[in-house]
Amino acid sequence: MASNRRTNTNSGGTTNSNRPTEASNPPTETTLRVGVCIVYMVTGGQSLKKFHELVCQDWSTIRLPVFIMIFASSHFVLSHLPNFNSISLISLVAAVMSLSYSTIAWTTTATKGVQEDVQYGYKAGTTADTVLNFFTGLGGIALSYAGHSVVLEIQATLPSTTSNPSKDPMWKGVMVAYVVVALCYFPLALVGYGVFGNDVSDNILISLKTPVWAITLANLLVVMHVIGSYQIFAIPVFDMVETFLVKKLNFKPSSILRFIVRNVYVALTMFIAIMIPFFDGLLAFFGGFTFAPTTYFLPCIIWLVIYKPKRFGLSWRTNWVCIVPGFILMILSSIRGLRQIILESKDYSFFT
Repeated sequence: MASNRRTNTNSGGTTNSNRPTEASNPPTETTLRVGVCIVYMVTGGQSLKKFHELVCQDWSTIRLPVFIMIFASSHFVLSHLPNFNSISLISLVAAVMSLSYSTIAWTTTATKGVQEDVQYGYKAGTTADTVLNFFTGLGGIALSYAGHSVVLEIQATLPSTTSNPSKDPMWKGVMVAYVVVALCYFPLALVGYGVFGNDVSDNILISLKTPVWAITLANLLVVMHVIGSYQIFAIPVFDMVETFLVKKLNFKPSSILRFIVRNVYVALTMFIAIMIPFFDGLLAFFGGFTFAPTTYFLPCIIWLVIYKPKRFGLSWRTNWVCIVPGFILMILSSIRGLRQIILESKDYSFFT
C-alpha cells in the first residue's frame, strides 16, 4: 500500500517523495479533517476562556470569540511548518497533554463523590429524543477515534521496503495510539457518569471549578493538546489544496502560495468556529456526517465491491452488520447535531 507512491511537488517548491496520491484525499476525508479542525478551534477557545476565568476572576468577562481568535493566532505560525516530521515534537507533547488533562479530570471528578439527587435514567423525555441522544453519543465516540483519517498520510512518510514494509511499524503505532485514547476517555466517561449521572457536561472541565489549581492546569493542558492535534489534521488539507492549485489550476509553486493557502484555511476554520461555537452540536454533527461513513460503512462497501465475498457468508454478513448501523448512525447523529446547533444558536449573539 505504501510502497506504490508518487512524487508530488508542493507549493513551496520542494519535493515530497513520500506523499500519497490525490486519490487518498476523497471529499469525505477532507470534510472530516476540516470538521475536526473546527471542533478543535471551539475546544481551544473554551478551554482558554475557562483558564482565564479561573486565573483572573476579578477581571471583566471576555466573550468566547476572543479566545477562539487567540487560540487561532498560534496556528497562523505553526501552520507554516512543512510536514508531519516537523511537528513530531508538537505531536508528542499533545499526546502527553491528553493523558495528563484527562487523568486530572477523572481523578478530580472522582474525589467529589456521587452528587446528591443524581439520576441515571434517560435524560430525554420521549423515545425519539432518547434514540437521537444514543446515536449522538456514538457520533461522539466516532469523533474521539478520529485518527484513521490521517493514518495513510502518516504512513506515507515512513520508509518502506519489501523486506521491511511500513505497515508493520504503522500497525504497532495505531494500536498504541488507540490504547492511549481509551486510557484518556473511558475512565473519564465512566467516572463522570458515575458522579454526575445524566447531568454530566459535554466538556466536563468547563463545569468543574475546584480544586482551582487542578482545573486551571487541566484546561491549559487541553489547549496545548488541541494545538498539536489541529496541525495533524490540517497538514493533509494544506497538501491537498496546494497540490490541486498547482496541478489543476496551474498556479506556480511558491512560498507565497503556501503562505496564502494556509493562512486562509486557519482564518476560515476560526471564522466558522466563532459562528458555531457549540461543542455538543458540532461533535454530534461531524461525528455522524463525516466520521460514521469513513469509520463504519464506506470501508465495508469497498471491501464487498472489491473482494465480492460469498453472499450470506461470514464475511458478507459481518460487513453488512457494520454497514446498516453505520448508515443509521450517520443519519440520526447528523440530524441530532444539526438540531442542537439550531437550538443553541437561538440564544447566541454572533461576533459580540
